[in-house]
Amino acid sequence: MSESPAADKTTDPEISPQDFLQLLAQARRNSQSGTPEEPPPVLVDVREPWEFQTASLPGSLPMPMGDIPSRAHAELDPDAHIVVVCHHGQRSLSVAMWLRAQGFDRAQSLAGGIDAWSRTIDPTVPRD
Repeated sequence: MSESPAADKTTDPEISPQDFLQLLAQARRNSQSGTPEEPPPVLVDVREPWEFQTASLPGSLPMPMGDIPSRAHAELDPDAHIVVVCHHGQRSLSVAMWLRAQGFDRAQSLAGGIDAWSRTIDPTVPRD
């Protein structure tokens, strides 16, 4: 059985919006077919609450960057594929690298953040 190109890239510190979309689509197909495959990635939004209220991706877990050290080990599975998102990708990359240093080996940052998602995948998601 071959893995999708997105699944092969979980060791990269960043995942492109296109690869993340492909990963979500594969997880949705697996769920609908009852195939016991990898669960969908956990999407962690590290922006501040007011930013999250302005725009967010469906299914994302709001966890502001400042809360990560106190919440990560209590709320996240170190074996899960975690995709971290912020506005432009800088904060999420910092958090993904911190998570990796803490043993969350499959943590990745959504490259370009929610802004890139809005520009390349879903223009209905506000960019501001």
